Amino acid sequence: MDTSLFHGSLVTTSRILYTPSTFAKTNLLHLQETGSLQAQKPHTSQRKNLSSYLFFLVLSGYGTLEYQGTSHALKAGDCVFLDCHKQYSHRTSDDLWQLKWVHFCGPNMGSIYEKYVERGGQPCFHPRDAAPYEQLLQELYTIASTQDYVRDMRIFEKLTSLLTLLMEESWHPENASAKAVKKQNLQKVKDYLDQHYQEKIPLDYLAERFFINKFYLTRIFKEQFGISIHNYLLQIRITHSKQLLRFTDKTIESISAECGIEDANYFSRIFKKIEGISPGAFRKMW
Repeated sequence: MDTSLFHGSLVTTSRILYTPSTFAKTNLLHLQETGSLQAQKPHTSQRKNLSSYLFFLVLSGYGTLEYQGTSHALKAGDCVFLDCHKQYSHRTSDDLWQLKWVHFCGPNMGSIYEKYVERGGQPCFHPRDAAPYEQLLQELYTIASTQDYVRDMRIFEKLTSLLTLLMEESWHPENASAKAVKKQNLQKVKDYLDQHYQEKIPLDYLAERFFINKFYLTRIFKEQFGISIHNYLLQIRITHSKQLLRFTDKTIESISAECGIEDANYFSRIFKKIEGISPGAFRKMW
């Protein structure tokens, strides 16, 4: 644990440089560094090409972030979530800021960060409530400072909770752009799919039923719900088929038909693609 001045007399910091186990580094979200700082003088920190993802919370003061060619003003209560493979820099203003942060990584973090961005996640945002973020950062620091023999698993749990918060915070499709206000709300379409997934539902039929151009319908549905109409239907049908496989003695053919997929062979191929095992193996497993 380092409680010294960092960058000479520019920052007072309390940090933990963490070394995860080989197992954690290979298989889990794992901690690299966590801590808090109080700036003592205005200064700029710049990094790039780090195998890391950075989250920090501004506790007080003001500053700016430069990331991917854009400047962001930061104030107390703001959060930052960055891919540190890309160049970034941040600078405290004369109103010196105080931060809490965590650097972390994991075998699937590249895909997770891409999903965050795809859902509308921004490098900087002001959460509705910053308290859960601050609490998780404090808990990560506390766990990392112990000798708990399962601390890598506890850290994994906290980092997963942090990413869950970030994913929840990122999903605001109604605010995606100025045009979003004018876009048609497709909740009725989604409700219809929920109720009629057992039927054959061609895209042309949906478009005609709800008086929407089919190309517009497919684009806006994915923007609003984060998944295509086709994949959403498959998700519902496979979920229902899993219930029938576990809790009934119905044949694969009848389950396929009941879930809206007429071709049982196609159903089996899709089921295996999504679940990793065949419908028969899934039933036997349970």
